[in-house]
Amino acid sequence: MLIKEYRICMPLTTEEYRVGQLYTISKHSHQESEKGEGVEVVKNEPHEDPVHGPGQFTEKRVHLSSKLPSWARAVTPRIFYITEKAWNYYPYTITEYTCSFLPKFSIYIETKYEDNCGDSENIFHSDKILGDHEVSFLDIAFDEIPERYYRSLEDPRFFSSAKTGRGPLREGWRQHTKPIMCSYKLVSVKFEVWGLQTRVEQFVHKVIRDILLIGHRQAFAWVDEWCGMTMEDVRRYEQETQEATNELIGLVAPTISVSEVGQPTATHSAPASAPSTPLSDEAPEFLAPPKTRPRKKSAPETLTLPALRERTGAE
Repeated sequence: MLIKEYRICMPLTTEEYRVGQLYTISKHSHQESEKGEGVEVVKNEPHEDPVHGPGQFTEKRVHLSSKLPSWARAVTPRIFYITEKAWNYYPYTITEYTCSFLPKFSIYIETKYEDNCGDSENIFHSDKILGDHEVSFLDIAFDEIPERYYRSLEDPRFFSSAKTGRGPLREGWRQHTKPIMCSYKLVSVKFEVWGLQTRVEQFVHKVIRDILLIGHRQAFAWVDEWCGMTMEDVRRYEQETQEATNELIGLVAPTISVSEVGQPTATHSAPASAPSTPLSDEAPEFLAPPKTRPRKKSAPETLTLPALRERTGAE
């Protein structure tokens, strides 16, 4: 298992981020869905935890079959999806990802949100962490993202909010911007396959880093769309969007409860804390043929997980 901590600052308060996060996840999931493919919402219901109190539980299935590159489609079942289970006890959330095709693969994410610039040390106090772990500060404005996911309208260096007056973000913005909050994410990646474990776990962390940057850039760039919404407003938007998304991918919409507190109805609970994983057409280097072997020109070279914007599926 490879554990890393990511800290992502945003020019928002934690209460603003709470609304913006739910709005961004719902909008992004709908944008990335189409007939037979996309994000299926299985459950979205209140849940009460004896330790963390009232929260919300969501379960989603990210259907990926047609989005997989040709080399991966050749070795995966026709029906392929990633299951996301999330428990939201804001400002603390838990998200788990498992794969229907790879039972030895999982991602576990604990997230805490605070109104500061990312300077809280040992915020998780986790018994699961043995020794030191890597801490990475992600800058939504100046850290690079894959070129294929770049959108000038979502670039915090140029975006200016008409409603809040925030932005553009300049060098050193985390030291002087007010308000500011930080999303602390403790990410554990496990792939228990001998000979591939280290390389796969490192590769997945690289993908997660890109996802976190892109998702948080979008949350800020879309601030004028969700600014002013209450939790009731965003839960209503979430319900309507989820029903539309399920209908889009050809599924019957589940009954969705949008109240914040309710009787326990699941073993855990909460909405997703990270957007869907990007997916590319190419296989990772560790799965590529040996360099001494001749290879077809069409052979893929890198692998990423669900696409953020453009559809892939190259042959």
